[in-house]
Amino acid sequence: MIVYEVNLDIDAGAFAEYRAWLDAHASEMLALPGFVSAEIFECREPAPIAGRRQLVVTYRLADAPALERYLREDAPRLRADGIARFGGKFNATRRVLAPA
Repeated sequence: MIVYEVNLDIDAGAFAEYRAWLDAHASEMLALPGFVSAEIFECREPAPIAGRRQLVVTYRLADAPALERYLREDAPRLRADGIARFGGKFNATRRVLAPA
């Protein structure tokens, strides 16, 4: 099992629209081979700076090859969609976690 974590910092004025889009985006991710589950959390501590909201999305994948396939084949298109819709209204960082 691999956890693919996406940390999002979103302009508060765009948050409602972004959040609605993110639900559909997560569903699209879950339709990809190897994706098992997704959870969306709002970060409460540490508190975001004024005018910002923060979300963390954790995707669970069956294995590392599934993540590698996603990064190679689907990530460029899916990331470009978010950028096209929301431009500079959000920032994303990512981590990959594996069992110790």
